[in-house]
Amino acid sequence: MKLAYLLVSVFIGLLSTPSIAQSGSTSDSTTSYIELAGLGTSIERTPFWMHANQYGIVPRTGSLLSARTGFDKYWALTRNKNSNYQWRTSLGVEAVGNIMNVTTAPKPQLLLPQAYGSLHLNNWELSVGRKRYLVGLADSTIGMGSYAWSGNALPIPVIRFGLSQFTNVPMTRGWVAVQGFYADGLFENNRPNTSELKLHQKSLYIRLGTTQSRVRLYGGFNHQVQWGGKSRYNTVDGQMPTGFKNYIYAVTGMKPFNANPNMDFFDYTNRVGNHLGTVDAAIEWIGKKYSLFLYRQNIYDDGSLFHLNNIMDGLNGIRLRIKNNESRAVTVHEVVAELLYTKSQGGTEFGYIRSKQGRDNYFNNSQVWDGWSYYNRTIGTPFIPPSTETAPLWPSYKFTSNNRVAVVHLGLKGTLLYNYIWSTRFSYSSNSGTYDVPFDTHPRQFSGMLTLQRRTSWLGGNTILTGTVATDIGNLYKNSTGLMLSIRKEGLFNN
Repeated sequence: MKLAYLLVSVFIGLLSTPSIAQSGSTSDSTTSYIELAGLGTSIERTPFWMHANQYGIVPRTGSLLSARTGFDKYWALTRNKNSNYQWRTSLGVEAVGNIMNVTTAPKPQLLLPQAYGSLHLNNWELSVGRKRYLVGLADSTIGMGSYAWSGNALPIPVIRFGLSQFTNVPMTRGWVAVQGFYADGLFENNRPNTSELKLHQKSLYIRLGTTQSRVRLYGGFNHQVQWGGKSRYNTVDGQMPTGFKNYIYAVTGMKPFNANPNMDFFDYTNRVGNHLGTVDAAIEWIGKKYSLFLYRQNIYDDGSLFHLNNIMDGLNGIRLRIKNNESRAVTVHEVVAELLYTKSQGGTEFGYIRSKQGRDNYFNNSQVWDGWSYYNRTIGTPFIPPSTETAPLWPSYKFTSNNRVAVVHLGLKGTLLYNYIWSTRFSYSSNSGTYDVPFDTHPRQFSGMLTLQRRTSWLGGNTILTGTVATDIGNLYKNSTGLMLSIRKEGLFNN
């Protein structure tokens, strides 16, 4: 009872914590845009960094014409700005129309990356529908993206409830803040090997240190589960375990207490559903002229991380942000260096004893053969791609034929001649396939991108011109070079 009372007290305290001001989040406001883009490539294949981590809106098939538009609208429901309880609601829609393979066989495509409605109480948010969001402690601008949830695929439609930003825990004087959410959703039905597949997802992160502290510590986890669908593999009559009892198994990650006729041997000897995620830690240092953010994402897929069998695997990163150098003709504002390693996977043997809990086979699953994907795009790091991306150069295997990778990544961002913003992403990878179907030659791959952007007064202001050139050189993908140009007009509607 004391624990329940404490949890209720903390929850009420979090509700009454004043919202931290953000653009467009505490009053009536609208953000909107319309954009036209064209992409030309040397072959009918889009270079890696042009389509990766773009929420699935850039096809992988080369030449492209694209029209995009979207808006987010916030309404303040509480008119007394001094109230401890600020109610808001929001609505967002984004539409993308693509004409793919422009130079050969034009094919239209219509996508809805966002279509959601949300209700907000201070920093709490209840959201329904498709909405862009990222999960994990990592750089989200010029880095390679979080391991489990990177923004590489279209947003999955979910019902999500949680804190939209770090929020101070009561009675800690701002020294402890939390952020997290709880969500459930549905995957697409036209998957190659599964249907009616469900998503459960949650995260919880803690920050130690106030907003004025020079040093802040972060830690937490995220947890994703594919469960409850129909599959041709390792199921009873084609049905994965479903219903409320099995939902609890999916949420908690607990093994079933005993077998039952509706469970395959795979279910009660492993887990109900396909579980994956990361346990993250980070430290941030804020100085007067620069700031540093160091982070580590530890991968889990079964019990390997608990026994530290796959502790070598994970995402390591450092981000440097430099301040007060705007007066120079060429500046560097941000540097991100990362290393992703997934070749261990707990070792070569899979078993049920501690020393043999390996062969994790990231993003593949013996029930969910179409893997950790949404519309055939990897939901997690794009460096573990679908077999359809690497074939026919390399053999196909379940969802991905290449989940044992080592990637070194460098991202840079700055200004040029005072009016231009430039950024780069350079990645070099060693690829070993999977334990079941290894790549004999361990192909190397370089993928790079340079973007130049300028804001102009065209079309009444708030117009952004962007040029991007990207290339792939190596043995994992076919060599390709591409150029994309776009014009974007923001602020279509007055607040």
